[in-house]
Amino acid sequence: MDNSRIMPGRLVLVFMAVAGAAGCASDTVKQETASAGTPPTHSDSRDPWEGWNRGAQSFNDGLDDYFLKPVAKGYQWAAPKFVDKGVTNFFSNVDDVSVIANDLLQFKLVQTGQDLGRLIVNSTIGMAGFIDVADKLDLPKHYEDFDQTLATWGVPAGPYLVLPVIGPGSPRGVVGFAGDTAANPINYITPASIPWGAGAGRYVDIRADMLSATKIADEASVDRYEFIRNAYFQQRNYLIHDGNPPLEEDFGGGEGIEMEFELQGVEDRATEAREKEGKDEAKPASP
Repeated sequence: MDNSRIMPGRLVLVFMAVAGAAGCASDTVKQETASAGTPPTHSDSRDPWEGWNRGAQSFNDGLDDYFLKPVAKGYQWAAPKFVDKGVTNFFSNVDDVSVIANDLLQFKLVQTGQDLGRLIVNSTIGMAGFIDVADKLDLPKHYEDFDQTLATWGVPAGPYLVLPVIGPGSPRGVVGFAGDTAANPINYITPASIPWGAGAGRYVDIRADMLSATKIADEASVDRYEFIRNAYFQQRNYLIHDGNPPLEEDFGGGEGIEMEFELQGVEDRATEAREKEGKDEAKPASP
């Protein structure tokens, strides 16, 4: 495949789940880390490459601080809410192509029919997906990717792995990312500037939707690296088991951290938080 056409596929799913935790750490945590001289490390059998992973996350945090977050704030300020929502819906509709393929690979035939119905309805009546008409017809949105498909086939995830730009993942997730990228129809549009531009726009839209979640993550975590790692494992396990992960498994690396970072809810919670902030700011000051 022409590398110039490879655009982020699975990365967007990961970013939606943990992007809120990928912003700046609080000043207190930064001061504690600086005074210690080195970041805190904790033994975790899932994370034998922790040294590399922390360095890659630090690079991604810098990229977010100095580029993604400012651009996302500008986009959120400039774009009307209906435009922001329409762009999100459009990319969600494109994702349904890959979702349908993975439905079939996992032999989820009923879900395949539902997702095919979503794609047809939203692509036609919903004006290429900018309006989520399928949601009003009780056709639920599902989240399937090739990483989940490989998991259902019994392929082990391997160690936790953070890559520059791509973010949290695993060796199996890298293969899944490649598969989802290949299934994205936008990547085959020429010239190559179109898929690259669409991918960039998608990142900005996602990051803007997650700005409020960043504050939640910063307040909830002492070691943000562990927070993101645990959130990643919980979110992936939630999706792989279709919302019913085995209760006996430990996804917090022994820390017992309970987080609700499932993909289906995180975007809505971020949007609600942002709307609440807007309402609070609009309230007149009391005399």
